[in-house]
Amino acid sequence: MDYRRLKDLPEELLPRERLFQYGPDALSNREILAILLRTGVKGENVLDFAERLLTETGGLSGLARLTVHELTRYRGMGTAKAAELKAALELGRRSVSSDPMVRPVINSPQDIAYLVMEEMRYLDREHFRVVSLSTKNHVLGISSISVGSLNSSLVHPRECFKEAIRRNSNAIILLHNHPSGDPTPSREDIDVTRRLSDGGQILGIEVLDHVIIGDNRYISLKERGIL
Repeated sequence: MDYRRLKDLPEELLPRERLFQYGPDALSNREILAILLRTGVKGENVLDFAERLLTETGGLSGLARLTVHELTRYRGMGTAKAAELKAALELGRRSVSSDPMVRPVINSPQDIAYLVMEEMRYLDREHFRVVSLSTKNHVLGISSISVGSLNSSLVHPRECFKEAIRRNSNAIILLHNHPSGDPTPSREDIDVTRRLSDGGQILGIEVLDHVIIGDNRYISLKERGIL
């Protein structure tokens, strides 16, 4: 039987009822997404809608990379639904990053690139961020400092070290993307790095590296001998 309407499904197969009875761990990605979407579209119940969205975007990781505006390009995704879905995905991301038991450890530039590559490689403007690290190089948090072309007026040492001090960080890693896809550091990148490194020495918070993200590649200023 083809269940075009969700209410035609047996109650034990409805996502929300399955959540109540078995808990969230028992649900598939499609079922969890269907609960967030709440309603389907013409010709698709919400489970079919959720499955199509996962297929077209490349799964949960693909969904997480999309902006609200990009989500609205998919059939059935209005601005309200796209905003709710994006908020739910962001809440999940924050819950993981705030859990000390699952905080990633950074031992190399490759580790930090792996952590942010899939998100930052698609950004259409330069985003400058600071990664705060513990004494054992666990990620304590990632702070957004500026959006736009990297220059010394946008990237002030006060803003870069404020969250690191609040988190009692031992060290930081500077991080930004090049929307062109080419991660080769500019003269401004190098100047800002050295300026912030000097500031870190005064504060007792070491600047371990500055990693520039391009299109599926990165450059470490530490590895280049610039820092």
